[in-house]
Amino acid sequence: MSIRETAKQFRIGSASVSRWINQIQPKASTTRQRKIDKYELIKDVEQYPDAYQKERAERFGVCQKAIWQALKKMGLTYKKLYVIRKPTKTLDKRFNKKTTV
Repeated sequence: MSIRETAKQFRIGSASVSRWINQIQPKASTTRQRKIDKYELIKDVEQYPDAYQKERAERFGVCQKAIWQALKKMGLTYKKLYVIRKPTKTLDKRFNKKTTV
């Protein structure tokens, strides 16, 4: 099958087909360096459970939206408790994994 016939069959340009033929080795993908280390963020959440996202952002040197996205990606939600309690070792259900209902 020729390049033109292949391009016509897949409804793409013939230049694309010829580029794919000439590029035998796939391009190596690289992982992006993240500004927020998720383990450090978890430690921060455990250490400061009532902190605002803006305060966390200042500690990590990023914007508030970056903290919000990282917490969302990790599945952590913030539920503020208005009851005064003694601090516990766990996250005390303030940061919970999202569960599907």
